[in-house]
Amino acid sequence: MNGRDQGGAWRRYVAIGDSTTEGMDDPWPDPPGTPGGTGAYRGWADRFAVHLDVARGGGLEYANLAVRGRTTAAIRAEQVGPALALRPHLVTVVSGMNDLLRPGLDLAEVGDDLHAMQVAFIRTGATVVSFTLPDLGTVLPLARPLRRRLLALNDHIRDASDRSGALLLDLAAWPVANDPRLWSADRLHANGAGHERIAAALAHRVGLPGATAAWQQPLPPPPSRPRGEVLAAEWSWTRRHLGPWLLRRLRRRSSGDGITAKRPRPLPVTRD
Repeated sequence: MNGRDQGGAWRRYVAIGDSTTEGMDDPWPDPPGTPGGTGAYRGWADRFAVHLDVARGGGLEYANLAVRGRTTAAIRAEQVGPALALRPHLVTVVSGMNDLLRPGLDLAEVGDDLHAMQVAFIRTGATVVSFTLPDLGTVLPLARPLRRRLLALNDHIRDASDRSGALLLDLAAWPVANDPRLWSADRLHANGAGHERIAAALAHRVGLPGATAAWQQPLPPPPSRPRGEVLAAEWSWTRRHLGPWLLRRLRRRSSGDGITAKRPRPLPVTRD
């Protein structure tokens, strides 16, 4: 029964993955009276958990073991065991972006690791959901040379899901996923609106009551921008985001160094 209770709703949801599953760059609003910048992230997994909780009428337990900077191999090594110990009924397994940005990428190995993670949960009776990665070429011009690699990686994600029986949300098939207005200033993570679109897409993919295909609808055409404004934005991004990322790579450091899972135990869902 894929871990469902007699009412047809999943009782425990666990998310594993990297920074996108952790929730970057979708910060929780700071509580009234507290200093800004607390660093707590929400993200599509938190938002999807709310959709699930509403659908089952409350009582959902949700854990999020994702840590930024993790490759698919690291997610398999570090998160699958603890996630299995939580006995989840529904699991999202999303990875690949950090592999894509590294030299010496072995696409077949990434696909095999993803498939192995999916199978590990499916064998326990859990339902597993993964999704393909949007084409960042329209959001991040420097990523255009990686487009062929991204397309091939998505084919491996599709193949892994097909072989394992995991549900697949093919985000890459929908142009709205590449709209820059749904991405944060660093151009590697969705913003709050983008994370909400992903959550709505997942709710639709798993067939939650009331979920529709509205997430697929494109945004209105954007207004034109003066060339000077575009160039200024490119320079700002290079200085604030590309430079620090390159420096970390040269120092062989990760954005996830010293970071632990934000929600290691299943807890009741926090709704707005």
